[in-house]
Parts: sequence; C-alpha cells; structure tokens
Amino acid sequence: MSKIHVLSEHLTNMIAAGEVVERPAGIVKECVENSIDAQASTIEIEAFQGGIERLVIIDDGCGMDPEDAKMAFFRHATSKMHSEEELFNISTMGFRGEAIPSIAAVSKVELETNDGKQGSLIRYSYGEKISEERCDCPKGTKIEIEGLFLKTPARFKHLKSAAYEFSVIADLINKMALSHPHIRFVLSHDGRVVFQTSGNGNIQEILYQMYGKEVAENAIAFEQRDDDFHITGYAIQPKINRATKYFMFISLNTRLIRSSHIQNAIIDAYSDYLPVNRYPIVVINIEMDTQLVDVNVHPNKWEVRLSKQNQCISLIRSTLKQTLKQSLQTVEKVNPPKEKKMTFVQEPISFSYEIEEKFESKPSITVNESLFGFDSYQKVESKPIEEKQIKEESKGKEFFYHLQVLAQFHESYILCSNEQGLVIVDQHAAQERYHYEQIQKSLEKPCLQKQPLMVPIQINVTPDIMVQIPKINEQVQYFGLEFEPFGNDQVIVREIPIWFQDVHENDFFQDLLDFFMQNEQIDMLKLRKHVLATMACHSSIRFHRSLTMDEMKQVILDLQKCEQPYHCPHGRPTVIVISDKELLKEFERG
Repeated sequence: MSKIHVLSEHLTNMIAAGEVVERPAGIVKECVENSIDAQASTIEIEAFQGGIERLVIIDDGCGMDPEDAKMAFFRHATSKMHSEEELFNISTMGFRGEAIPSIAAVSKVELETNDGKQGSLIRYSYGEKISEERCDCPKGTKIEIEGLFLKTPARFKHLKSAAYEFSVIADLINKMALSHPHIRFVLSHDGRVVFQTSGNGNIQEILYQMYGKEVAENAIAFEQRDDDFHITGYAIQPKINRATKYFMFISLNTRLIRSSHIQNAIIDAYSDYLPVNRYPIVVINIEMDTQLVDVNVHPNKWEVRLSKQNQCISLIRSTLKQTLKQSLQTVEKVNPPKEKKMTFVQEPISFSYEIEEKFESKPSITVNESLFGFDSYQKVESKPIEEKQIKEESKGKEFFYHLQVLAQFHESYILCSNEQGLVIVDQHAAQERYHYEQIQKSLEKPCLQKQPLMVPIQINVTPDIMVQIPKINEQVQYFGLEFEPFGNDQVIVREIPIWFQDVHENDFFQDLLDFFMQNEQIDMLKLRKHVLATMACHSSIRFHRSLTMDEMKQVILDLQKCEQPYHCPHGRPTVIVISDKELLKEFERG
C-alpha cells in the first residue's frame, strides 16, 4: 500500500496558517494589506482582548462580487497575479492567495462585502463553510474573525497576554500609517479608539500623534534619487534618540520591510551625532522598479531581496549624511559668534548638537551641590580617541590612590599620571560607575519614600506601550515609580522616589519604556540592572563638559569608593593606561 498521499485542502490551509497567521497581528497585517490593494481610503481595525477573542477589519475599498467573495476562501485564488512574468513584477501588497483560507482554517470567519452592485455574506468555521447568502451592506469589505486557534491548542498556548498581543497590533498599525499616510486608519481596543490618522498624507502629523510635538518639530524632510531608486522620508534630529533599533521605519514601494543592511546604513549615517548604543528615529520609503525586487521570499512578506542592494544602501547613507550635515550648517549660521557675548533665547528647533555647548556658557557646579555632584544636560558623546596599544591595570581600588590629575582632554577625558605612565579616565564612564553603585545601595529594598511633584512629568507614548501600562506599573513599583494614563497618547508621573535626583526625567522614562517595548518577558533582575544603569547614565557628567581641577579630582575620589571601578555598568572601561615603555617605543627611544 502506498505511504505517500496528497494532503487534504483543509490540512494544507492549516499548515499555511502556521506561516501566515502566527498571532492576531498577522491576521491584521494580511487583512489590512488586502484593504490597501482594494484602494481603500479608510481602514478600521477593532480588536477585542488583544485580538484573541475577536478582530474586525472594515474598509471602504472596491469590495468583491459574490463569485470573487466565494473564490477568496480557496487557496492560491487571487486577483493580483495572472502569469509567471507578474511574479517578478509585483506591485500589490498581497499576491499569494493564502491569507483568507489560512485564517478561515484556524478560526471562525464572517466575510461581508459589496462591490457597489451586490452584497455577499459568507461564514466559515475552522475550515468548514457554514453559509453563503446575499446581504445589504455598504460598498467595501468587512471581515470578522473569532476564536483564533481554539481548535489548535498547541498554537493557542503560545499566544501572550491580551495586552501584549494588542501592543503588537498597535505597533503594526503605527508603521502602516507611516507607510500609507494617505489612508485614514482607525484602531480600537475593546470598544475604545486608541489611534487614528486623518489620511491627509502628512507624515509629520502622524509622528506627532505617535511621539509628540518635539519629535514632529524635529523631523527633517529628505528626498534623493538616482537612476534606479527614489528615497523620501523624515530624519529626526539626533538630539532625540532611542535606546533600541525599533524606531527606524522602512518601506519599499509602500510595503513595510525589515532589512538589517538598510538599518545599518541609517545607523552609520547618524554615527557622528549619536552616543554609543543610541539609535535614531527615521521614516524612509524607497521607490524602485518592481522588477528589481523579489518580495516572494517568505509568506509573511517582511523580507525582500534587492538586485542592486549596495547601490540603494549607498544612496540612503549619503542622503542621510548630507541631510544631517546641512542641518548642522544651518545651526552654525544661526548662532552668533561667541566673542560678541550676545544673550539670546533658544528656540525649540534651533540647537540640536554639541555645538550648543560651545556657544552657551553654563554656570559652574560644585561637587557637593547634590547627591550625584554634576548635572546631566549634555546628550552627545564624541567617539573615543584611538590609542595604538592600551594596557588595562587591575590592582584594586588602590590604583586610584596614587593618580596625579594633569588636565582635561577634549572636555571628555581626564589625563593623569602615575608611576606606570599616562592614565586616561573616561569622565562619563567613571561617573556612571560611581552613581550606579550609589543608587544600587539605595535600592537594596523596595522604595517607599516618594516626593510629590508640583507639575507632573508628561511622557508621550504609542498605543502599544499604553496598553501595557498596568503590567509595567507592577514591575516598576519596586523602584517607587508609577505611570498614570493621561488621554490616549500620554502618561504622567506624579511622584518621584527620593533616589531620583539630578537626571533628565523624560529621557530616563523614555528609555525605561523602550526597555519594556524591546523585551516580551521581563526578568526583575534584568530590569533592576537596567534601571540602575539608565539612572546612572542620565545623572552623570557627559562628554564635552568642561571640568574644573577640583571636579576632576572629585571624579578620581569617587572611583576610589567603588567596589568595581574599572568598568561602567554597560561594560565599557573607565580607565586605560599607556605605559612609559609604550611611550618610549612610540617616540623611538626604546
């Protein structure tokens, strides 16, 4: 008897569903892409219990006639491709004809559609057709999905909480709104609208809704083309940055894609303006001949292959570098010469980089003014100086007892000497280590003492973060922190713990929320270390900060008090030594 047989259509649909429909957000992506292909001007997405209980997607597109509606549930049935040649010239979002039958195989589906002439209503339940009838409904399509994965428990158990699943949906719709600004998106969760756009084509308006006024005001438009590519978008000024890479939004012919190569090109373009482990906010759309791109790489259609990838990456890198350079030149021209000693008010968008510190005199700060000693105003780190050979000493805290402070180098490094040779201390890393250990002692027990604020701190958040606020509050209450929802796109902090001093509050809270966005499962030990390291970073002396001799000596004294003074909390060295022997060798005296 033959062992090999053809799988049933229902079973093949369920297998396909494993690739296309991993979670509720996968369903939303497929259905919204169908709505885009149907030329919809408005798309509404309603999720209940994170989309696990029910999803409803409604559009005002061209709709389907009864025959097309029936065919939509058959695998590989599509209106978007007719020949082999079209497979390598795809201009639509969808093309496989797998989405609807895959969704219908693992859930209950109700499809209501009207092509402007006649309405149809079709119901499926876990791969089985239940009914087909005519109905009265507006032009467009409405698809309702219930009971996702209830008959496939092995897959159902891998779904996360309702809050997390909705956060993935919200993040997806944010990105789709940026790549299709001419479409009006409305996203609701459990009957409440949490995000909507006007569909007027204004990307800055969408950025304002997602991240607030500051990000929208600091969005620099760019556009460039060559023989094969046309790139457009917005680069956010480097002074506004994030702790993760999740804020680079890339679309190709309006299709959302993931590309580490393009992502690295963006990071490289910003490298001269951002500290280590900080990332930009960028929205970029790449237009190109559809014959130069292969979107048929994976069923989820996130991955693509470009036939002239290096050319595209080079164009993106050079365009962003030029855009940022021109922005810097504009700032330089606005600033009056230092010697004129003019007093002026800083406008919201006027100063974006380290240049501001060179034109703005700041009051000196004594070491004993606060718990941490120094302010945290400057945000831009320069690249570390290159040394040909570095020898790291590790002889305990006594190493720092015998250092003689000489001077400050590039307002970033403290130069010292000892019997071994030249000692270079990274002033920011050194203070990070000291503050980390000080705050660590303060948080050995849950923080109960708080200080009310006269004016609450407001932080702009996206819907995917807002829905997780209750869970986030459970995790951060140990540190004496609590976020309170304020409208649909902001949270406020009314009290701060007593250890929370001399720090740029908004930057700290934004980094903390980014951490929750980056990590699905939060380990308290990992969270505790992140809070400590982030707090230490935002309360430490920054690069390009001029120090007095007394302040430099205080940095060395603080290192003497550390249990582990040789590395900052992020693992970077605080001190390097260039021995006399190496100096003699470099000057050809050895």
